[in-house]
This record gives sequence, C-alpha cells and structure tokens, in this order.
Amino acid sequence: MEARQQPARAPMARRRAGRLRREWLLLSLAVLALVAGLSLSGALRRVDHLLHDAAMRRHVLPPTDEVVLIAIDDASLEAIGRWPWRRALHAQMLATVAAQGPRAIGLDILFGEADADYPGDDLLLARALDRAGNVVLPVAQRSPHGFGSSVDGPLPLLRTAAAQLGHVQVQVDSDGITRRLYRREGPQSSPWPHMSIALLCAGGEPQPACRGNRPPASGAWVREEPRILTFTAGRPAFTVYSYVDVLKGHLPPGALRDRYVLVGATAVGLGDMLVAPLSDGTRRIPGVELLAHALHAERAQAYLRPLPVELELGLHLGIAAAALLGVALLGPAAGLALSAVLALATLAVALAAPALLGWQPTATPALVGIALAWPLWSWRRLGAAAHFLQLEMQALQLQLPPPAQGKRSYTDALERRIHAVEDASARLRRLHHFISLSLQHLPSPTLACDGAGRILLANDAAEDHLAHVGLPLEGRLVSELLADLRNPCSGEPLLPAGGLDQAAVPPRQEGRDARGRDLLALCQHHRMDARSLWLITLVDLTPMRRAQQQRDQALHFISHDIRAPAASILTLLEMWRSFPGRMSQQQLLERIERHAQASLGMAQGFVRLASAQADTYEQAPFDLAHVLQEALDDAWANAQKKGLGLELAGADEAAPVAGDQSLVLRAVANVLGNAIKFSPAGAAVRCALAAEAGEWVVTIVDQGPGVAPELQARIFEPFRHANHDGANPQGIGLGLAFVRTVLERHGGQVRVRNQEGAGACFELRLPRRTEAA
Repeated sequence: MEARQQPARAPMARRRAGRLRREWLLLSLAVLALVAGLSLSGALRRVDHLLHDAAMRRHVLPPTDEVVLIAIDDASLEAIGRWPWRRALHAQMLATVAAQGPRAIGLDILFGEADADYPGDDLLLARALDRAGNVVLPVAQRSPHGFGSSVDGPLPLLRTAAAQLGHVQVQVDSDGITRRLYRREGPQSSPWPHMSIALLCAGGEPQPACRGNRPPASGAWVREEPRILTFTAGRPAFTVYSYVDVLKGHLPPGALRDRYVLVGATAVGLGDMLVAPLSDGTRRIPGVELLAHALHAERAQAYLRPLPVELELGLHLGIAAAALLGVALLGPAAGLALSAVLALATLAVALAAPALLGWQPTATPALVGIALAWPLWSWRRLGAAAHFLQLEMQALQLQLPPPAQGKRSYTDALERRIHAVEDASARLRRLHHFISLSLQHLPSPTLACDGAGRILLANDAAEDHLAHVGLPLEGRLVSELLADLRNPCSGEPLLPAGGLDQAAVPPRQEGRDARGRDLLALCQHHRMDARSLWLITLVDLTPMRRAQQQRDQALHFISHDIRAPAASILTLLEMWRSFPGRMSQQQLLERIERHAQASLGMAQGFVRLASAQADTYEQAPFDLAHVLQEALDDAWANAQKKGLGLELAGADEAAPVAGDQSLVLRAVANVLGNAIKFSPAGAAVRCALAAEAGEWVVTIVDQGPGVAPELQARIFEPFRHANHDGANPQGIGLGLAFVRTVLERHGGQVRVRNQEGAGACFELRLPRRTEAA
C-alpha cells in the first residue's frame, strides 16, 4: 500500500507548492500596489516630514557673519511710527547702508503701487537704488491660480533702478511647516530666480539664472528646480541690526562691508511669520530670516534635493519586493530578521542620505510594505501548513496502528489537531527509535550518506572504526574519511571524491587502508522521492586475509622448507650408492643426521608456534628471575663453544609473574639463542632484569651486526629473518614469531632496537603479578 501511495505524493507536493506560489504572487501584487499608491499620493507625507525634520536637525550649517539682517522690528515701529513709512526713509536707509560698501542689498519690501501722499518719495527711492547699484527687489505671485498678469512686482520706476529682481515664494507643506522652495519661479517664458540667487547675482557672483531687472513676461506661472532648505545653526543665526539704529547712524564702522544685507520686517503682525524646522526645534521665523537661511545655503551649495518621483517609487517598490522575497524564501525567524534589517536600513538611509548624498528620500511607503509583508505571508503560510498537517494526520492515522490508551475527547478543533500531531509523532518516534537502535547495533561499520557523500548517520561500529579522524562524523564527506581505503592493485580510492552520484560506485569493492586492514565496502544505493541515499557497510576481512596468509606460509613451509632436508638426504644416499669411494660411511651418517636434525627443528618450531597461537595457557605464578637464570644455564654450553661470555644483572630478587612458565622459558631461550648465534667469538651477551611501571623488563643485548631499521617491525612475523643481507639465513624465521605470540598472550610485548656501537637489544616485557591478582 505504501508503495502505491508514495508516487502520488509528488503531484500533491507540486500542487501545494504551486498554490503557495500563486498566493504569494497575489499577496505581493496587493502589497506592491498599496506601496505604489502611498508613494505617488503622498498620503503618509506627514510621517516622512517627521523623519526629514530629524535628519535636517543633524544637517545644519555653521553660523556666518557674511549675511546681515536689518530688521523692521518693534523698536523701529515705536520710534518711527506705524507702517507704512515714507519711502524717503527707505532711501535714506539705503544711502547709509550703501556707504559701508556691502556686497549686495536685498530689500524684502514690495513697492507695487505709487505713493499717493508723497509722490516725490518714489523718485528719491529710485535714485537711492540707482546710486547703490546692487539692490535686489522682490517679486511674488499675487494669486496661487493666476497667470502672467498675477505678478506682484515693484513699480517700473523702481524696477529699472534695481540691479536684480528675485522671487520670495516658499512652499508650505501639509503640516504647515516651510521646508522647500523653488530656485526659479515666474512666467513660463522667463521665470525669476529666487531672491537668494538674485543677491548672488547682484554681488558679482555669476549665476546662470540671473535675469537682471527685466519686466515680467507672459505665460502661466511655473516652478522649477525644487530644493529643500538647509538651515543655519544658532539663535540668532545671523547678525541683526535695528532699522532705526541704521537711520540714526549707530552702525559700527565696517559692519556691512562685503556683507550680504537683507532688509525686512520682523515685528509681530507686520510681515510673514513662517514655521520652519530649525536645529533648536520647530518655531516661527520672519520671512526675511528665511531668506537669510536660503542665501547662506545657496552660497554653501548645501541645498537638499528631493528624490525624483520615478526613482523614489522604484526604491519603495524594490525594498517592499525584497521583504516579500525574503519572507517567502527564508523561514519565519529569518524572514522576520530580514524585515527588521530592511526597516532599519530604510530608516538609516532616510536619516543619512541628506548629509551624505544631498538627497532627501521618503521612507514611509517602503516601511508600510515591510510591515505588511511578514505578517500577511506568515498568516497565509500558517493556513497552508495547518491544512497540510490536517491531511497528513489523516493519512498517518490510517497507516499507523492505533494507540494503546483510549482516545481523549476534545471540543476545540485546535486541541484535536494538536493531540493528533502529538500521538502520531510519538508513534513515529518509537518507530524511528527502533530502526535507529537496529542500525546502531549492527556489528559492522555502517554509514548512511546523501548523494554528495555527506554522512547523515553513523552507527557505533563506524564511530569506533573511524575514531582516529575525530568525532562527530555526521556532516562530513565519506570520501575524505575513507580516503586511505584504496584498491590494493591500482592504488585508487574506492569512493569518488566528487560525490557518490557523480560516478558509478560498484556494490562490492575490496580495499586496504593506511593501517593495513583489508576491508570489503558494500555500497547500496536507495532513492527516496527526489533524494539520493547511500548505505555503506565496511566488513573487516583482515582476520580472514591474515589466516589465508598464514595458511599460504604454512603450505610453503611444508612444501619447501621441511621437504628440503629430506631431499638432501635422498641426494646424499644416491651419491653414496653411485660413488661409494668418494664419501665414507661416517661422513654420510653425519650429514644425514645434520639434515634430519634440521628438519626435526623446523617441524618442532612450526608446532610450537601453532601451539602458542592456539592452545589455552595455564595461568600459574612463577619467578621470572628464575626463568631467566634457567635460560642462561641452558645456553651456557653453546656460548662456550663460540667462546662467548654470558652476563646477568638485576636478577637477585624475585620477579613474580603469572602464566605458562615453560612457554615463557622457551621465548627467553629463543631470544638468547639468537643473541649467541649472531655475536662474534670473544664477545659477551648481557642480560638484565628490571622493574618499570608495573612491568618486568628482560633485556638481552648482543654484539652482532644488529637489525636493519626497515626490518625491526617485521622480524617478529613468521618466516622473517633478522640478517641484513638476506643471504644464507640461519633458521626459518619462526623463533621470534613464537616470542611475540607468547608475550602478547601473556599481556606483554617484545621490542628491538640497535645499540649505538654494534649489536641488537631485545626487550621482553611482562606484567608484574600483584597480591590482588
């Protein structure tokens, strides 16, 4: 049943994924449409203004003394009288100011009509303007919806006497705060520059927008080159002199030289009072002071530019789209983190862009898109997950056996689903635990890997087998961990480095690792849905291969080494019959006896080694010092024949050990016999017994040629010889193999090293017997 249902899951998964993609697409279109509407309509502009004001308070200009204000303040009104004043007073003021040599004078007073009470004052003012030569007069738009005839400008007499004309229009935002102006406003055919630019023109600084004092042109009123004001820090930010003090000549000498002078009303109720976002908060300032801020920003080239509508719309949509993609591709936690990062980055850009880039972008539409992306998509994904879990629980309830305990009743639908998930999860965990335990207790190392060769699961035997590479094994590449497992013939690794799916891996391969172990690699490929899984089992063939090697050595020994003396005896007998006079009977018998003794010795050595490897040892206490003394007594006769001396040290006290005394005696005798065999005549063989860290160490040192370093690790193997050149070996190489077998089965070991001068030093180590043992 499971095999029939499994292929049907792939179409279901594709349909579910397709439904989620369609829902995400519809949700994304709705969110992006909302963001585009907010960006184009400016519905949340007031929130953006708060961000802009916060950024503007950090992006202020330092105070300057190059801009001076002459204020028509309350003190001047009290001293001169109520407004409007005679234009002769303005002419006198201009003469006083011009006498100090200012760079330019901005007279922020509209003279749109002739003075009916004092007609001659207009001529006096025109002459004062002409004599000064650097005065700028204002123009304004009379009606917000007017056309060319709606210009509110100076009298033609005064206009022709002025050096420049400049508009004084500013833009008040929807929250009533003045933040913006246009550098050029006026009739479409020939708009005027802002008064701040006109002052620069009058002061001799070339500006492309300078128009001089030409009369108004015709056409609709246009606004060009929008800019956002950058304000100057300080209260007051500029030097201010009272109008009446200027008339009385109370100005300090040189106070206005090379300065830009702005004359305008600051008295309460007399001029325009505008709300502006200054560095010390939002407060009302007179229009002439706003002109001063604009002039300073123009001279410092510190205006901010609003982001173009198209670019701003693209930025908002891009940020919202990134949030939507993030919450769709990432998990809930990562999607929420990405949304938070995008929101903080958007705020940071909105606050830092004015100072760093000179642009002032809006951020609220993008923040709305970010705020909606995560909860809306999480809601839809949660709904889809709940529906999927309900279907899966129904399928699992049909396939899994019923629980042992009785079912509990729940009235709440959510509780019923939670209980169903808990019940199915518990049964699946028990099943998984059973399978995992079965895999963990397999005797052979077993690894479960994906198609790339990355280990997903390893049992206990595999961890023990690969303990030398470090744990844990999960997540690592099996080709790297088994890189030393190679084909003994070709030397190539058994497992490919590029992934198990990238090459044809045979199901059965035999190789050898760096530790000399012979291993059979069984590779079984499985496919679950679209995922590739590999089960790799390592079977240790080392004992079997070692047994085969020993069998081959034994067969070689029986067929060659033991047969050789018998063949020699037959050859001697045949020679004696064919040539009876060449060899006496006594010589024949001696040679036959020598070959027979050699054959008997080889057979005895082979039998002793086989018995040492297979028999059960008798564990009985004995004295190792006594065994060493007995071995020396047995070897004394052979040593005397070669003229060798035998020396013993450290055997005065008892050395208790446990084991088979006869086998240990034979092992010591074998090493001692080799020392006598390879020592030259007149030399001495030194023996010693010492205690080291819970062991008894028997040291036997000869004065022979020693053991070649490349042979020291192999001379204890069967049928290996210790002589350097390998010619005319004495013996068949079973004595030292017998020694190693006996000592290892007693819990000890044997070592060999060369002396500094000449000779070999053998160490036989056996564990000390304690009273508890």
